[in-house]
Amino acid sequence: MPPAATPRTHRWPVSLEHGDLVLRPFRRWDQEEWTSLRARNRDWLRRWDATNPEPATALKSYGEMVKVLNRSGKEGTALPWLICVRTSAAGVPVIAGQLSVSSIVRGSALSASLGYWIDQARAGQGLVPTAVALATDYCFTTLGLHRMEINIRPENVPSRRVVEKLGFRHEGIRRDFLHIDGAWRDHDAYALTAPEVPEGLLARWQGC
Repeated sequence: MPPAATPRTHRWPVSLEHGDLVLRPFRRWDQEEWTSLRARNRDWLRRWDATNPEPATALKSYGEMVKVLNRSGKEGTALPWLICVRTSAAGVPVIAGQLSVSSIVRGSALSASLGYWIDQARAGQGLVPTAVALATDYCFTTLGLHRMEINIRPENVPSRRVVEKLGFRHEGIRRDFLHIDGAWRDHDAYALTAPEVPEGLLARWQGC
């Protein structure tokens, strides 16, 4: 079995790039673009969006959300990224979705969970698997994590195909795992460990 990765220095903010794809932190001046994207995709995302059964604890503004997300990045408890795409050589990458690594646990677990969403207009373009591979490699190499987990509703067939193509193992069903679209929902649990991808997940995905 390959030895565990030696953690490198992690300092937030962190951006990752591959080709035209960029993972970068949220910024306050992204509000108009992000809000517009979410509004256009409201119906597309409703079935998969997490909802809060405790409304009193919900974040009340975009600015508050950005503050909380970037604080979690600095503390190393989460990695909240926007999925962005360069549409021209000189253009500023446009926001196409979101990818968040959360529940980062160190010690004997060295694990984290990963979730994402993408603009309906850009679905099926290979952005999500590439973003997942980039983020997973960062967690395995820079953070020195051992295990990455992704939980997906059984009905979300396109999302399940993404992780299956990347080689995540199906480990079973988590009953009433997350509050989604107003109710507690079952999720399929998928996982991958660092020794399973010694060459790196992105390299394996790009080599397919």
